[in-house]
Amino acid sequence: MLQYVSPSTILINGNIYLFDDPFTQVDSLAITNGKIIAVGSDRDLMTFHTHSTEVIDLQGRTVIPGLTDAHVHIKSMARRLTMIDCETETLDECLDRIKSKVKETRPGMWILGRGWNQNLWGRFGTRNDLDALTSQHPIYLIAKSGHAAWVNSLALSLSDITDTNTSVEGGLIQLGSDGKPNGVLFGNAIKLASAFVPDMTNTALIQSILIVQHQLWSMGLTGFHDFDGPDAFVALQHLHDEHNLGMRVVKNIPLDQLENAIEVGLRTGFGNEWLRIGHIKIFADGALGPQTAAMVEPYAGREDYKGILLVNTKDLTDLIFHAAKHDLAVSIHAIGDQANQIVLDAFENIRNEEISSKLPHLRHRIEHLQLLHPDDLHRPASLRIIASMQPIHATSDMVMADRHWGDRTRYSYAWRSQLDSGNTLAFGSDAPIESPNPFLGLHAAVTRRRLDGSPGNDGWIPEERITLREAFMAYTRGPAFAAGMEKRLGSLLPGYFADLIILAEDPFKCPPDRLPDISPLATMVGGDWKIRKF
Repeated sequence: MLQYVSPSTILINGNIYLFDDPFTQVDSLAITNGKIIAVGSDRDLMTFHTHSTEVIDLQGRTVIPGLTDAHVHIKSMARRLTMIDCETETLDECLDRIKSKVKETRPGMWILGRGWNQNLWGRFGTRNDLDALTSQHPIYLIAKSGHAAWVNSLALSLSDITDTNTSVEGGLIQLGSDGKPNGVLFGNAIKLASAFVPDMTNTALIQSILIVQHQLWSMGLTGFHDFDGPDAFVALQHLHDEHNLGMRVVKNIPLDQLENAIEVGLRTGFGNEWLRIGHIKIFADGALGPQTAAMVEPYAGREDYKGILLVNTKDLTDLIFHAAKHDLAVSIHAIGDQANQIVLDAFENIRNEEISSKLPHLRHRIEHLQLLHPDDLHRPASLRIIASMQPIHATSDMVMADRHWGDRTRYSYAWRSQLDSGNTLAFGSDAPIESPNPFLGLHAAVTRRRLDGSPGNDGWIPEERITLREAFMAYTRGPAFAAGMEKRLGSLLPGYFADLIILAEDPFKCPPDRLPDISPLATMVGGDWKIRKF
């Protein structure tokens, strides 16, 4: 009940979904000091307004909690603003874009791009393709998956990748028919080239993140969980200090920064409502697109080839234990069924250690969880490991998955199976690998169809579709739980932050194929309007 505090804002005459357990709908809510202080009927809440209260008539518009993307790479998103978009239908189209960039770039300057996908082109691009465009610019192009890179001969030379230097632990340098590096790098081999790519300045990164932040508000996002490195953390702290960080950010820490985090005493949950420490990020394997995800059985058509496994159960268990005893939860990238199996084995060891060694029980996560062996389907829930998944990956990857994984895809991108086993879903996009627009993710989650309607009315593996309500929960309450903020975020109940979006139509009453077209009329974070179009 509202007592002793005058609302600064009251929203009335709305269709407001609270996202509580009964999924209550109300007409009105009141806000003060960035938090919701009351919800209910127009009549009840209007009795508390004063001359200083802003009363906003929603005219029947729909209000839902602000959405959170549980997996983005904010620096990569910022950097992509100035990179070539290599996400083209054909190799020739991509080469044309690179050629245009070369013409406007001074000799000696790097040419950067992102988004290529050899699965669409029918073959990988090679250094020869790029060498035909320029010999005066090093070229570095990141794959759509983020787990492969395509470079020219000059970039290979600068990276000291030679005919005899082709072995990389946890990575692969693709060789051409002549037995020499052909310009395609996988896994850890990417670092050999990326180490020489000029980095963004802190000032440029900050300015670019501001642009990305506005884009995210316009999509209905009020928070994100970031998986980029320390320079992104520095930029986010600067924005916070200057009161320019207008989203709830959970900052995850790369494994190579674990000892530094321990030394300075960082722990999961440290921070405030705007910027807080999340998990230690560990990679177990690669990705589906470049076929570096680690598999129990070989890839279809590739005898004996099972991808690239980056960890083993013992070493991974030791890593998680080391982090956890310093109150740092871990978040592990696992795509293939073998990678997920090993990760789950390690987590099982850790849960047992919590009993015998009084290790703290932390909210560990698996990122992607794209393919599970049938025997492992229910293990994430039984081990209380959050499933951090990206629904748009399923519709983007379905053709590749069928081609490379065959019948195993029945248990890929298995959101329904995870929910039915009692697990918590935290949805995201993996932006910039996919669009961060959550309404594209919502559409993928409930239809498992692409925007063109393929592969048909029932969608791809329809058994794994979920309801729109469940999908929205995975963009609100799921990420809030993963961040340890479920009592402050993800709902529109009294005491929660006033993070919300206003929609012209009710998404629960429109056809699923309309979801991708929904764009918020307004986005509020902490009681402040970030975007308002009415």
